Amino acid sequence: MMQDVKAVLLVGGLGTRLRSVVPSTPKVLASVGKRSFLELLVEQLRSQGIRRLVMCSGYLADQIETEFGDGRGSGVEIEYSREEQPLGTAGAIMRAERYLQDVPAFVVLNGDSFLEVNFSDLMECHRKHRAMATLAVLRVEDASRYGTVHVDGDGRVRRFAEKTGSSVPGLVNGGVYIFDHAVLRHIPERPASLERDVFPRLLDQGMYTLEQNGMFIDIGTPADYARAQLLSDSLKAAAQGQISDPAVEK
Repeated sequence: MMQDVKAVLLVGGLGTRLRSVVPSTPKVLASVGKRSFLELLVEQLRSQGIRRLVMCSGYLADQIETEFGDGRGSGVEIEYSREEQPLGTAGAIMRAERYLQDVPAFVVLNGDSFLEVNFSDLMECHRKHRAMATLAVLRVEDASRYGTVHVDGDGRVRRFAEKTGSSVPGLVNGGVYIFDHAVLRHIPERPASLERDVFPRLLDQGMYTLEQNGMFIDIGTPADYARAQLLSDSLKAAAQGQISDPAVEK
């Protein structure tokens, strides 16, 4: 089911908050255990049969291209869409449009976060609802640092709420999506954010969610990056499709 699917990885971020501990490499190449964080994402996709990848690069793009090349060393095929100036998460996807002409729907991953997810299940949910976009979400006990996603009983997104700083439970965006090709028509022709500029436009088009229960971590801050080091073995196992320990902190 997934062998013809393409995945877009958003790996062009500046990583400003992580510069104090990763000063001279893109944050996606920051080491977690014995491998880079981006290697974990590539392994997660490959292990589930997704082997056609598009990396939307930008900051220090040469290092990423040198590390992964055409992907054969990692068992995948990689194409690169490089931005010369920051375009935002949505703008980066729009720039990669020429690599997405042959796919009716595609996977998108944030390059600085890892979510344990079954991509086949996510695609099946997307197709069942004939959705414009499908988001992998998870429920956390403390949603203070995240915006929250509000859904109806069928999992359809009704609204997004900005983070409030309140330490209450909530459903949050896991940074993994399935997009219908038509999403590209809703991306403005300027630097743009998925969350701020595109998702509000898609609410009336049919956005759905599939809740996940596995590991979730990002490496956007030094504290989170340090936590990723402690969880490196669990992250490696999860990337290879092994079920994580439910006691591992999300």
